[in-house]
Amino acid sequence: MPKHAISRLVGKFAAAEAGWFTTQAIKHFIKAYDINMEEAKLKQPSDFATFNDFFTRELEEGARSIDSNSSTLCYPVDGCISQQGDIEQGQLIQAKGFNYSLQSLLGGDPKTAEPFQDGKFSCIYLAPKDYHRIHMPMDATLREMIYVPGDLFSVNPLTANNVPNLFARNERVVTIFDTEHGALAMVLVGATIVASIETTWAGTITPPAGKDIFKWQYPAEGSGAIKFKKGDEMGRFKLGSTVVSTFAPNMVEFNPAAKSGTVTRLGKHYADIVNVDNNQVDNK
Repeated sequence: MPKHAISRLVGKFAAAEAGWFTTQAIKHFIKAYDINMEEAKLKQPSDFATFNDFFTRELEEGARSIDSNSSTLCYPVDGCISQQGDIEQGQLIQAKGFNYSLQSLLGGDPKTAEPFQDGKFSCIYLAPKDYHRIHMPMDATLREMIYVPGDLFSVNPLTANNVPNLFARNERVVTIFDTEHGALAMVLVGATIVASIETTWAGTITPPAGKDIFKWQYPAEGSGAIKFKKGDEMGRFKLGSTVVSTFAPNMVEFNPAAKSGTVTRLGKHYADIVNVDNNQVDNK
């Protein structure tokens, strides 16, 4: 199946202001996926000029609350945990019997992967019914963004259980952050009929022209620094996909109640920062 061609065609429709046809498509989608529009800022299908506007809809104020504890991380998205755990010998778990490479996931450069070796990872799948804006799990400063071209396989659980190296093969946007407690990477993975991936600082990243890896560097301080507070929006999927987060060693411990299959809600307790006291001492 020509996954790229189909995805880009869907993207053209999703971006089109098609009037009655767009409204009918949104109505059908809401019914098919039982979407709760009561929590959306705009609630009627006719409120949205394009399908993309609907799919990346803003939530009503107060629909999600961000965990304010400075020693914890919050979930960055609504979704479902696919896998999470330790990064062992440079490998992440995709599904039973399938591992994939940290270095490949982050774009192939060993220097990019090195801060996360022996750390932890979490993979959260966003279903079509979910809220599709991505937020920061903790305070952080953007260091680097990497566009990695690739396939556009579906990323649903069935595909994850059957396609080796799925998340390291699909098109993706890798974002690397510095935090008080160690390095953080958030990888926004593309999929079949994902029209595009956006970030709040650079706009639409995919689809680009060509098949090359692109990299952008950002300053840590000054007018060009891009800093986020916990809960700030950092990106959007135009149609559903997956976020893979990786953490430096001895940085976090995941909520023990969370495991594969756990439903996630933006802002809820995600993990504890285990080196918070050590960092406070070091900074004195």
